[in-house]
Amino acid sequence: MQQVDINEAQAKISQILQSALEGEEIIITRNNQPILKLIQFSPNRKRRQKGSAKGQIWMAPDFDEPLEDFKEYME
Repeated sequence: MQQVDINEAQAKISQILQSALEGEEIIITRNNQPILKLIQFSPNRKRRQKGSAKGQIWMAPDFDEPLEDFKEYME
């Protein structure tokens, strides 16, 4: 992550954009306070498909029963 003052960012915009395109996160500050975050946009995110894990997860029928050690406290 790189922090750059806004005045410096204006002077070096091409370099800052290139760094962001290469995957670096750029924080632009004013008076040492962050005001902008520049990151590369990646539209390639795949949305999860409903039911895609069907049959891959198994849960025991007694999964919600108290554990043996704690049964005496529950009664």
